[in-house]
Amino acid sequence: MLVRLSLLIASLTLVAAAHAQPSSGADGRPNIIFIFSDDHAPHAIGAYARDEAMPFGQWLASVDATPRIDQLAEHGMRFRSSFCTNSICGPSRAVVLTGKHSHANGFMNNGNRFDGDQETFPKLLRAAGYHTAMIGKWHLGSDPQGFDHWEVLPGQGQYYNPVLVSADGRRQVEGHCTDVVTDLSIEWLEAQKERDEPFLLMCQHKAPHRTWMPAGRHLEMWADETLPEPPTLFDDYADNAPGAARQEMTIRDDMYLLYDLFVTPREGESPQGDGTLDDYGWRNLERMTQAQRAAWDAFYEPRNAAFHDAELEGEDLVRWKFQRYLKNYLRCIRGVDESVGRIVDWLEENGLADDTVVVYSSDQGFYLGDHGWYDKRWMYEESLAMPLIVHWPGRTTPGSVDDHLVQNLDYAPTFLEMAGVAVPGDMQGQSLVPLLESEAPSDWRDAIYYHYYEYPSEHYVPRHAGIRTERWKLIHYYPFDEWELFDLEHDPDETQNLYGDPTYANVATNLAVRLGRLQEKYGDDTVTGVVPEWIEKYR
Repeated sequence: MLVRLSLLIASLTLVAAAHAQPSSGADGRPNIIFIFSDDHAPHAIGAYARDEAMPFGQWLASVDATPRIDQLAEHGMRFRSSFCTNSICGPSRAVVLTGKHSHANGFMNNGNRFDGDQETFPKLLRAAGYHTAMIGKWHLGSDPQGFDHWEVLPGQGQYYNPVLVSADGRRQVEGHCTDVVTDLSIEWLEAQKERDEPFLLMCQHKAPHRTWMPAGRHLEMWADETLPEPPTLFDDYADNAPGAARQEMTIRDDMYLLYDLFVTPREGESPQGDGTLDDYGWRNLERMTQAQRAAWDAFYEPRNAAFHDAELEGEDLVRWKFQRYLKNYLRCIRGVDESVGRIVDWLEENGLADDTVVVYSSDQGFYLGDHGWYDKRWMYEESLAMPLIVHWPGRTTPGSVDDHLVQNLDYAPTFLEMAGVAVPGDMQGQSLVPLLESEAPSDWRDAIYYHYYEYPSEHYVPRHAGIRTERWKLIHYYPFDEWELFDLEHDPDETQNLYGDPTYANVATNLAVRLGRLQEKYGDDTVTGVVPEWIEKYR
């Protein structure tokens, strides 16, 4: 009996020890799956919107769009103060790959070409024995490097029946883009089951990027509901710097009926809005198969006819456009949510769940009617914030939330430390591993740096650089020498610009000094002076 009792105790001890150990892949290092969507605002995730400590977005708390992403958060760690360095698609992706700010990796604007010869975390993982794959939206101009397998969407890609590009050439795959990317990702994962080395999979979705075309099976979602509105839907920008009123990204004026909302014109009428965009809108619809188009038209055309008959104007028209936009956006997100669920289910069914880190994020936030806008780019919270959820079995405490200031700058060093690979000294981010293990490093940053470059360009958001602390945000629109200061504790919607108020002069001065120090720390010498010809155009 003593022998049997000793064996039982030893067995239970081994089981407990096994559960206490960090997850490991085939050679003792964790597999890493990085699921990355495009323009997924944190407040369009239930786990964020229902968080009463979130400074914005609780108006969407009643909408259940992301049950599987919420479940991932319940099993892992959610970062409440997660931000990008440059709120636009291509630059954010370049920052993720390199762990460097846009000025340091050379990719500052959409339309730049990423220098694939520079060091990236996939290259370093591959050199350390990881099998690596990149599938889905790339959007960096050059071919991917550092991957054993890659198949990517050219440019922005298409929602229906997308073309994919690989080292072997181009092919078109029938189906909705989110499903296609997920299918190809799982197909690649299937081939990894018998391999001895750990793997990195970057599964990157087009959704929910404009023009928000959901899969046919999701069209009926929220069809007969009136979704909640953001409190700033009719913001007049009275207290912001002038750029907020001079942009071109309002639902009211800049969201097109055909291109964005798929309101086909009545017989004999020409499409409204910009001819080029509307032509593109037609081409989006014409990409569909006969069956896909039939399902699409069966849903939309009766609703389009009712819209035409209503002859809406003013705020009623804005509200109608907002409802159609938000519903299609959330329907696209439901497809991404299902993708997360399919991948997590595959890991569990194949015995790899305990050996794999699953990360969900998106390249930046997005305006869901907040301030009357769609799109991103600004340093205001809704586009600055990005979701970040990490499930690392054996390391992250299930259901935990972290409040440290983190950025997409930190992803590369985090993945490298997870894999036991040395982090290059020129990476500008910090590994999140201590935070994931619920430690609080004494030297963690107390401010983040932001820099947006793309002006004059689409949407006409001015170039700006800024600093955000836990409470304060200072933004400098440097080509026009305009400033904004916000107290996020008392003004989470950022509607009260305190810059120039003598009461806050010391706060503004202190933040301006710290902003200069961050620019010096990161070596950003691209902040130029006032640009007279831009001021003239700006007026």
